[in-house]
Amino acid sequence: MTEILANDPLALWHQVLTKSVRSGEPDLTTRQMALLLCVYLTPPPHTVRGLAADLGVAKPVVTRALDTLGILGFLRRKRDDKDRRSVLVQRTVKGAVFLSDYKVMIQRATLEQVQVPNP
Repeated sequence: MTEILANDPLALWHQVLTKSVRSGEPDLTTRQMALLLCVYLTPPPHTVRGLAADLGVAKPVVTRALDTLGILGFLRRKRDDKDRRSVLVQRTVKGAVFLSDYKVMIQRATLEQVQVPNP
């Protein structure tokens, strides 16, 4: 196995992804994770149309990602009472816990990488 250099952003990303795969939590695609982070890191309200614009993708792409994230319980969709044509995307406790745990994995991997001496 090749040696992974300390303080390498790709090595950190590899370490986090490996821990994520081993965690037993759902494996999200990059698109699903970007969408989830967009909803949790930016202030609401979030609409399918707005998320598609923020990510630079078509609305059907967002809809497919939301289908999966909704099944997982990480996000939920609700018809906007003020504009029935619009769908609001809302955070859930389960999604917040998932991202909180993911954040801890990143923090731990960062600390582990800092503690590894450079060759």
